[in-house]
Amino acid sequence: MSTTQTKRPRGRPSAFDYEDALEKALKIFWLRGYEGASMAELTKAMGINRPSIYAAYGNKEELFSKVLRRYMAGPVAYVAEAMHEPTAKQVAEKFLTKSAEFLSNQYNPRGCMIAIGTLFSGEGCEQVQQELTAYRQGYEKALRERFDLAKSKNDLPQSVNTTTLAKYIATVHQGMSVQAISGASREELLAVVEQALSNWPVNN
Repeated sequence: MSTTQTKRPRGRPSAFDYEDALEKALKIFWLRGYEGASMAELTKAMGINRPSIYAAYGNKEELFSKVLRRYMAGPVAYVAEAMHEPTAKQVAEKFLTKSAEFLSNQYNPRGCMIAIGTLFSGEGCEQVQQELTAYRQGYEKALRERFDLAKSKNDLPQSVNTTTLAKYIATVHQGMSVQAISGASREELLAVVEQALSNWPVNN
């Protein structure tokens, strides 16, 4: 779940703010998805022309990759932070609770850019699909490894399949993302979190 700080490339045009333009591109991709975001819309939102985008960020796929890294380091940084909670249940609770609040935030585009992008990227976007899938699998891997640690410390029953538990939590998150796009409120998503955690495995 590590992130890479975006570096200012050499030789980029100096007439615009690199980071500000990247933030604007993030909002377009988040709202439209990779396929739905046209270069015309991106150039308008970023305030620069297509040659300047290519010079500063690369092609559309490369721009999207930079946007994803920014997304992971910024809006969803809480995912990595959740892994440091003292117990496995608190990890899952923080991850899902923060997700419910994030996904329903009226100031953001609805839904998780990674979860939704993974589900709805079509043919012809194999590289983007692979990158999104890698990020989504990163969520699961981080959860599984954290649950493995909890299991080794008897914080989870030895009978628990940590791979399945991690996939379950990730699946709840994805479902909440879809629900948020359909207009689910913060309260409704938090109720889903409460239900999902109601049968958390405990040692007898």
